[in-house]
Parts: sequence; structure tokens; C-alpha cells
Amino acid sequence: MNTPSEPRILTRIADGTGLSALDVFGPQVEFLTMTDDETNNICVMRAVIPPGVTVPLHRHDDFEDFLVLSGGHQVLIESDGRLQWRDAGAGDYIRVPGEMPHAHRNISEQPAVDLIITTSRMGEFFREIGRPVDAPPPTAEEVANFVATAMRYGYHLGTPEENAAVGITIPTFAS
Repeated sequence: MNTPSEPRILTRIADGTGLSALDVFGPQVEFLTMTDDETNNICVMRAVIPPGVTVPLHRHDDFEDFLVLSGGHQVLIESDGRLQWRDAGAGDYIRVPGEMPHAHRNISEQPAVDLIITTSRMGEFFREIGRPVDAPPPTAEEVANFVATAMRYGYHLGTPEENAAVGITIPTFAS
């Protein structure tokens, strides 16, 4: 039986941790710290970005720091007043301040594994939108719930045009 401090899905991303995992619309996360501990202001997660997965352009007031543990991916960040794709590999540390537009994509054939340090609020968002790791592709209803939840949190999701301008195509989802 799950206690209130445990995520509700009991699938692991990788052997060895025994931690619960969620699919957050492409990337998969394991919570290393619990987000409902009132004394904890941060959330630490291990994330796997499978090959071919893109996290579209977005921004939020929560900071996100990423330490690439293995594999690699590209991170779209603002630099010199414009958005630029940067390669990130094992050992690289990426700091994304709050309100900074950013995106991620794994164009390699290997999964990328990151340690994510962010706010407990962002962790709660992931828990709220998370799906079982082995779930089928999201339905239009699940995507609509994701968008509504992001709006409720005050998060900005890039438009299809904003994403297209940086080389990201937004997928369509089944009804």
C-alpha cells in the first residue's frame, strides 16, 4: 500500500534504485526526494530521456538544474539574447534559471540520464501529470489535462510556431 509520501506508480526506470517512476510525457523520472515533505524545498529526481524524445519549448518560474550522468542530449537555452541548441554530455551541468525558455531533445541512439534538482513545486507538477512508465501514447484528453495543469501552475508552453522556429515539431495525439 502506498503511503502519502510515495509516488503512485511502482515501476522503476533502472535496476538498483527501487524507486517509483513516472512518465512525464516522454522523459521518465524517479523521485530521489519526496515532494510532500514540508521541510524540503527542493526536489531531486533522476530522469531518463529516451532516444528520439523531445521536451518542447517551455518556461516556468521554477529553476531547474541538470547534471548529465550518462548519455547525452541537446538543451535549448537562451544565450546572447537568442535561443541556441547546446550539446550536453556526461558530466555537464546545466543551470536553467526561473522564467528562462528552454527545451531538450535526445537525438542520439542511447538514453540520456540526468540528475535534476528543482523546486518541490516542480516535483509536485511532475507527480500530478505523471503517467505509468509503460502507458500507451497519451490521448488528446491526457494532453489537454497536461496543458490545463501547466496553466494552473503558471507555466508557459511554447506555441507550435515558437517550437517550429527552433526546429521542434509538436506531435499530434490520439483522441
